[in-house]
Amino acid sequence: MTIQDFDIQVATGQHVEYAQQICDEMAESAKARGTGIARRSPEYVADKMLEGKAVIALHKDGTWAGFCYIETWSHGDFVANSGLIVNPEFRKVGLAKAIKEKVFELSRTKYPNAKIFGLTTGLAVMKINSDLGYEPVTYSELTQDENFWQGCRSCVNYDILMSKNRKNCMCTAMLFDPAEKQREYEEKMKKITHKATLLERIENALKKIGHDH
Repeated sequence: MTIQDFDIQVATGQHVEYAQQICDEMAESAKARGTGIARRSPEYVADKMLEGKAVIALHKDGTWAGFCYIETWSHGDFVANSGLIVNPEFRKVGLAKAIKEKVFELSRTKYPNAKIFGLTTGLAVMKINSDLGYEPVTYSELTQDENFWQGCRSCVNYDILMSKNRKNCMCTAMLFDPAEKQREYEEKMKKITHKATLLERIENALKKIGHDH
């Protein structure tokens, strides 16, 4: 079985039938890991599909294989790619990475100026996020939207989060800041241009020496 056996697409109304299955798996997975995941109802997941704010992976035989959705906070200034889940039958083929890439692309298209962030305890997810350009940050750099933090209530570590005044917890916070990335890109281009003009000047100087001789 390879990643080619799956169709990873933006979810629509035709995928609503999978909502219950997705929610059950999210709950099971959180229980197995002993870490929290903000619980979502099948109605909530179905709404995300209908709004075009979710990505679903299906095996070529039609079996549900994976899912992830977009949430917006602070009036669209912040976006989170939440609820990443892969059907246990189809783990270890690179689906999590492919789904994350697809939902990241969808977030960038829908909200080009938003900061994209995530909270996770999973090393594999941290690695995927890092490859996409996320940087580890402190919680203070995330959305301060009360509704977002309310979502942590169903997590087993919620008391730890609150006892630390929401400054840190068991999850690692990671952030992709498009403005920051743009600045980095411009800096890089400036250096390349500077290097090119420097080489040009050296070449011209060498040519001049050649002519003088």
